[in-house]
Amino acid sequence: MADHAPDAPGEAEPGADLNEADLIEAGRQLFAGECRFVFAAQRLEQVPPPAGVEVAFAGRSNVGKSSLLNALTGRRALARISGSPGRTRQFNFFDLGGRLMLVDMPGYGYAAASRSIKQDWQGMMFEYLRGRPTLRRVLLLLDARIEVKPADVAVMELLDRAAVTYQLVLTKADAVKPAALGRKAAEVEILARKHPAAHMEMLVTSAESGAGIAELRGVLAALVDG
Repeated sequence: MADHAPDAPGEAEPGADLNEADLIEAGRQLFAGECRFVFAAQRLEQVPPPAGVEVAFAGRSNVGKSSLLNALTGRRALARISGSPGRTRQFNFFDLGGRLMLVDMPGYGYAAASRSIKQDWQGMMFEYLRGRPTLRRVLLLLDARIEVKPADVAVMELLDRAAVTYQLVLTKADAVKPAALGRKAAEVEILARKHPAAHMEMLVTSAESGAGIAELRGVLAALVDG
């Protein structure tokens, strides 16, 4: 199995020696680089060879993966935003300035997807996670407006089995009132503590308002430079 433990217990967290302002500046510089779509893969054998640091984005269909990628990179249409849930059925690779590969994974949990497609997605996802030595972290996106779904927990368990460090990211925070958002964040933090591969720091973001985007860029910059 590939080693995905650069931030395993007992090892320093990437960026731990930098303060928040330094991390945000490092993230700004990283995402000032050109970001371009480089590859799409519908089967595992089509995935490009590992090269450099990779961070993958996972989440339910319509959780806002494409919107978050566009907000992070400052591009309106880097990743296509579909009004039809379950449209993304492939791995999309985006090269950020030759320093970081952003991987948009297929959405999951869409009821209208056939059972065979769901099984294919899960199988391909698991094999990718276990066999990708350059994968530093998975960002698992959860919609701040709705409850955590059984499919989300199932993917967390899959990530635990694959021994891949993943970080929970709340999306669409602008659509939730502060008190409700605080309760949601606390609920997700408790959930993370129940899963061995989950990172303890949960992030709250909004692609619409820009909340949390600078902080997330800083997290990713620390992974690249750590």
